[in-house]
Amino acid sequence: MSHAIHGDEVPLTLEGEPPKTLGVLDQGALWANLAVSLLGFSGALFLIDPLGGAPLSLTAALVATVVGSLIGTTMVGLAAIPGTQTGKPAMVLLRGLFGARLSYIPTVLNIVQMIGWGAFELWVIAQGAQAIFGDTVPYAVWVIVAGVVTTVLSVWPLGAVRLIRRYITVLVIIAMIWFAVQFLGDAQPRTGGSWEAFAPAVDYVIALSVSWVPLAADFARHSRSSRAAFTGVVGGYTLAQVACLALGVYAVAIAGAQAVAADSTAVFAPFVAAPLGALFFAVLVLREADQSFANVYSTTVSLQNLMPRVDRRIISTVIGLLTIAIALVVDVTSYGAFLGVIGAVFVPMFAVLAVDYFLLGGAGRWNTDADAPARWSMLVPWAFGFAAYWLTTSTPTVAPWDGFWAGVRDAIGFTREPWMNGALGAAIVAAVTTLLIGLVRRRAARS
Repeated sequence: MSHAIHGDEVPLTLEGEPPKTLGVLDQGALWANLAVSLLGFSGALFLIDPLGGAPLSLTAALVATVVGSLIGTTMVGLAAIPGTQTGKPAMVLLRGLFGARLSYIPTVLNIVQMIGWGAFELWVIAQGAQAIFGDTVPYAVWVIVAGVVTTVLSVWPLGAVRLIRRYITVLVIIAMIWFAVQFLGDAQPRTGGSWEAFAPAVDYVIALSVSWVPLAADFARHSRSSRAAFTGVVGGYTLAQVACLALGVYAVAIAGAQAVAADSTAVFAPFVAAPLGALFFAVLVLREADQSFANVYSTTVSLQNLMPRVDRRIISTVIGLLTIAIALVVDVTSYGAFLGVIGAVFVPMFAVLAVDYFLLGGAGRWNTDADAPARWSMLVPWAFGFAAYWLTTSTPTVAPWDGFWAGVRDAIGFTREPWMNGALGAAIVAAVTTLLIGLVRRRAARS
């Protein structure tokens, strides 16, 4: 066991050399499984009617799924490449962008969101199990069991990825095909709707994908090549997310949009009610553990940016226990708002990193040392992109926050057009600002 940890597994501390053992099939299987989420099925309701009163047509919803998935996964795929090239996890990579000390800011934000995601996933695993077995086994027991499995997988992360590729992916594909056949026969074809809410629907799908940007390098650093990492992310995640959300659209139609809006777990009923549904839905519930595993493991390596010499097995165990504790009291009523916040924070941050690394020569000078100097100027485009997201997005979150940005738009005379997209607006503003800062810096250096 010790040999597995030190030879074929992730190093125990940040100083260890990461093994390059994951091929394109490993990456593709991992990211395809991460894209299939039980939360994604109920989340199809946000896709269909992101504004709450302007539902999309079926064609518009499916196009928004494809467009949003391709945009979001391309961002994740590009974020994975520096991890492969440097061998560093995502938050350590940010030392090269912001400097060692300033990288603690996004690191803490990432830790918070990953712990939240991990708790969400334990919650949904327990809810899915109860949809199959009823209340015979208490909710808390399912949370604890799922949390223990999650923690074990996090201690042996590369072994978990290989397990997913060899055994889980095939079962998930069979289950998805089975439910697709059943739902297409049971659901009434969706009629009516419009393209009015297309932009916020794309925003929502991008947010689903781009929420993985902060951990892309955590797994890509073990990839055999940049091409394998990028192809696995974009190919695996896009195909699976489109299939997951499309299946969710039909599941919501069968369960009833009002029922799902009142209780997100109501979307599980059509799955369990289908012929052999309990068996195949159990496969999807079991597979959900890879989501909680990815979040706990990413939290672990993020914390290693702050505590590089602490054994990751200790960190994973502590984080696993924390997510269990949170999942025992958490709810997901603010799921859509949570995704909006993630998009606003990490989409512009990715854009800053991509421009600096790929376009401004950052790849040749990326400094991930513990004493990497602060780069305060890189906070400017990130902040501008964050503001641009909230100025242009149409996706509602919580009333006080949305009201604040409505006031900002009025104060500066900015009119948000229906075609505007928050994620793209944030990415473009952050990218252009980063490029301008880089060009000014180069000119100053020459003079």
